[in-house]
Amino acid sequence: MKIKRRSGATNVHESFSDIALLMLATFIFLLVTILITSKIQETVQVPRLQEEIQALKQEIKTMEKDNDRLYRELDEMAGMSTETQVEAILESVGLSSGKGRHDFDLFVKGIKELPGKDMHLVVDATGSMHGAATFLVPLLRVIVIRSGKQLSAVTWFSDGQAETYQGTMGEMFDNFMKGAPFIGNNETIGDAFIRAEQNAHVPGAYVLLGDEPSDDRIYYLDIPAPVFTIPIGKANPSTRYQYQTLADKTGGKMLELELR
Repeated sequence: MKIKRRSGATNVHESFSDIALLMLATFIFLLVTILITSKIQETVQVPRLQEEIQALKQEIKTMEKDNDRLYRELDEMAGMSTETQVEAILESVGLSSGKGRHDFDLFVKGIKELPGKDMHLVVDATGSMHGAATFLVPLLRVIVIRSGKQLSAVTWFSDGQAETYQGTMGEMFDNFMKGAPFIGNNETIGDAFIRAEQNAHVPGAYVLLGDEPSDDRIYYLDIPAPVFTIPIGKANPSTRYQYQTLADKTGGKMLELELR
């Protein structure tokens, strides 16, 4: 009987030992599998990441060249007459002659009536404005130049979001094109004017550009400066009515923008 008990005890110890060795072998197998998988993923992903990094570097270089070109253009235009500056802008975007010039030629009735020395642009950046995005900065630059006013800030709005940029004209328009989403369905004009007042000093006048009426409430009496509104594109009657109301209630004016 004693021999059987000793034999039983030995078998139990051997079983535990076998289990421990099996668990150790399983752990080593899983560890090796993980290392091999990681190595394979690294081999595949690292070249891809390197390609993406190179592409980003190239984009940054292109953007830096565009910025340098834009700043040079603005410096060169500083001593030009208004019409000469307009011609330079249109030439820079390939619209200085022919059908392109005919389609883009800009006239804003009443733009010189803006009070004060500076203006703050408030621009619709929802999805409905996506088609105008390419021509928007030249359009805004021409409006600013023909107004004879200093541009103090640019604010875009879309879906309850808004951002204000300040600095030189080149810096503001560059940041605007980088930051404006041109997506969304809600024209939150009321919120945009609240943000504009919070983020920048009160200008001589605000200039609002958009193609649809506001989806939120506009607190007309809280807007601290006259609003000159410019409905662009084929503005519907609702847009024109609201833009006219906004201008009237703030002491501004609805301007007529003609592209021909």
